[in-house]
Amino acid sequence: MPFINKHGACIDRLAKAWRNRDHQLIQINKETMNLISLKFAAVIAALLFSGAASAQYVWLDAKGGKQFSDQPPPASVPRKNILKEPSSEPRADTDSTTAAKPAATSATAPLSTAERNADFRQRRMEQADKDKKAADEKAAAADKMANCARARAYQRSLEDGMRIASTDKNGERITMNDDQREVEIRNTRKVVSDCR
Repeated sequence: MPFINKHGACIDRLAKAWRNRDHQLIQINKETMNLISLKFAAVIAALLFSGAASAQYVWLDAKGGKQFSDQPPPASVPRKNILKEPSSEPRADTDSTTAAKPAATSATAPLSTAERNADFRQRRMEQADKDKKAADEKAAAADKMANCARARAYQRSLEDGMRIASTDKNGERITMNDDQREVEIRNTRKVVSDCR
């Protein structure tokens, strides 16, 4: 005999419906996960096979059949039989384009490992030279700023009439007179004018 609650609903039927609901949700989740897995696999496959279609050479072999490859055709294949190269449009059989193609092909030929290493070393040396030159210019600019600041301070001292003394060869202290002060002020003004 089924158990009936105070609202008059049969508990056994409610429990059975609840269990079926869980089962249906699990079934829906499995189907959704399968669909997501299939989509993910399709995207991965598309990514894997897209590289094969990117850089293709197309040429006619000796029998007249089209050959497709990601490697350039053998040297025995004449230039007129090469129909397509990577990053180029399909070839037209005109003399003006055949004259222009060999120069372009030799310029874009892949470099050997030794050539790439030499290129890398040269670029690295050029960058080191640029960095050294920039550091030297920065240091020179900093020195110039410091010298200009000292020259301005010395000019203020001279113009304010401060007593300025120096030592001679014998180590005796000599105080600057007015004529020497005027000469020093003119020289200092020249130095300060170069700072601007």
